[in-house]
Amino acid sequence: MSDKPLSDLVRQGWSVVAYSATDMSGETYQHNVLLTRQGAHRILTLRKKMMGEGIVASELEV
Repeated sequence: MSDKPLSDLVRQGWSVVAYSATDMSGETYQHNVLLTRQGAHRILTLRKKMMGEGIVASELEV
């Protein structure tokens, strides 16, 4: 996955439906984005890496 996973998914035709952010232990935020495309739904979770540069991204099909 690239360093801009949300931009990549939108470029592939996914649309953002909802967004939320959660404070994880006071040090970093976890961002959750609900996406939809042709009746399919996906949750993209993004957070900053605990050590080093960059982000950690995970996808969940719902």
